[in-house]
Amino acid sequence: MKQPWRTLIIDDEKLARERLKRLLGDFKTYFDVVGEATNGDEAFEMIEQIKPDIIFLDIQMPGKNVFSMLAEIKHKPFVIFCTAFDHYALEAFNTYSVDYLLKPVETDRLNLTIRKIEKITNTNNEELYKNIDKISVHTPKPTSIAHKVGNKIIPVKLEEIVYFVASEKYVNFYNQNGEKYITDQTLQLLSQKLKEDFLRISKSVLINRHYVKEIHKYFKGKYMFIMNDIHQTKHISGGIYNGDIKEFFEL
Repeated sequence: MKQPWRTLIIDDEKLARERLKRLLGDFKTYFDVVGEATNGDEAFEMIEQIKPDIIFLDIQMPGKNVFSMLAEIKHKPFVIFCTAFDHYALEAFNTYSVDYLLKPVETDRLNLTIRKIEKITNTNNEELYKNIDKISVHTPKPTSIAHKVGNKIIPVKLEEIVYFVASEKYVNFYNQNGEKYITDQTLQLLSQKLKEDFLRISKSVLINRHYVKEIHKYFKGKYMFIMNDIHQTKHISGGIYNGDIKEFFEL
């Protein structure tokens, strides 16, 4: 596989794609970004048309399940998973991926990925995919979310998060002690990925069902949620979310 490697970025978050593209731009002798896809369906089409050497692939996106997509494509690029969540109960990562990167990807970590790719460039890509049909295709359940502090990345367990609140540029999230963390993932994306235990109750708030202490009826059919944290934080629902709230909490 000749350098620079033809590279496709697959991620539904625009900011994540732009950040990774800028980082790969510092490694132009290794990576030639030939395209971007925003979901599994686009990825399928672009992989078959562009035939990249390497794909940087987010795990949870709209459209075709990424593992279904990987099983169906005829052209087999090297796969580098790139996700904001650090734990998944899937053997697929060790089965046919070149590497597994935690967002936001750092320069030092990408250097390790390059070294790994260089070591396996003589490998037949088909070998990396030989067991893919044996993998149970399902949406993996994340167990933590990354919080970046300077040059450090701190995984925060989802079971410890009480609620998320959207601000202008970021989404803040809090634990039971009121400690504040930050993610650049959107509230909409988080609500899709974490829909088993978390529910969006308003335009700016996503709550953990396990920390709801009380639910009170509020004005104009809305609800007040009192959270079981150190501040007994109160959140008022948005009217358009009432149907989801009633179904989620069986009200």
